[in-house]
Amino acid sequence: MKRVFVTGGTGFVGKAVIRALQAHGILVRCLVRAGSEADLKGFEAIERVPGDVLVPKGIAESMQGCRAVIHLVGIIREHPASGVVFERLHSQATANIVAAAQEAGVHRYLQMSALGVRPEARSRYHRTKWEAEESVRRSGLDWTIFRPSLIYGRGDGSVSMLAAMIRRLPVVPVLGDGRFRLQPVAVEQVAEGFARALDQPATIGKTYEVGGPQSYAFTEILDQIGTALGKPRVRKLHQPLALMRPLVRLLEPLPFFPITSDQLTMLEENNVCDPSPFYRDFDLPPIAFSDGLQALFS
Repeated sequence: MKRVFVTGGTGFVGKAVIRALQAHGILVRCLVRAGSEADLKGFEAIERVPGDVLVPKGIAESMQGCRAVIHLVGIIREHPASGVVFERLHSQATANIVAAAQEAGVHRYLQMSALGVRPEARSRYHRTKWEAEESVRRSGLDWTIFRPSLIYGRGDGSVSMLAAMIRRLPVVPVLGDGRFRLQPVAVEQVAEGFARALDQPATIGKTYEVGGPQSYAFTEILDQIGTALGKPRVRKLHQPLALMRPLVRLLEPLPFFPITSDQLTMLEENNVCDPSPFYRDFDLPPIAFSDGLQALFS
């Protein structure tokens, strides 16, 4: 039976990937950072090895006996006081895991990236994700890279948060005109893509942009969520970006403030793609956002 080494298994996407791997009969070995053991409660059938993607010592040894590595670690928000910054958790962490895979002789390697990465990106999030991809491309490993748009599902930190706002608030704040477009994709489909890639040599050396079958303006996403919750009319309060930028710069150091300057920069860009190669190569039927929301809130 195949054994796969997974980083980032304690996260929202990581747990979905573990479930998909197990459904394919694959043994899962997770790198678990000290203090996060409880996040894998309920996953009793997996192997756990202690370690930290920022501390390379011992990781190669932990990969011994595995046929593939799936690297999912990433952050959307920095905490500089704790050393949790993009350059470390994206660029350096990926370089560490790539080097460990090379040392362990594990040639198959799957990388979680993000839609919109490029070397000249305005956001540091996207630039450091690009640097991570470059480490993978230079590695000589049998790599496949996934670049998803907005991932949603039970336990996410995006659509579920918006749903909570729609339920609680009479008016939902919207940054700018709300016309920036996203292409929400169900977490189960992203996870299934990772699991299926392991047995498909034709996907080696390919980068897949992953999104749902349709893109939506942010305001349309709010309306879709509202409809799924039985509130077809979502009232919105638009916040001018020119006024929000200085406010965000002032308040983003506070951990409870919901957005950072880097996130605001990303929201000014469309986050859309042509996902047809992903669905075709992995033989996955696209899930409409409305159907995914019904399943999420059922």
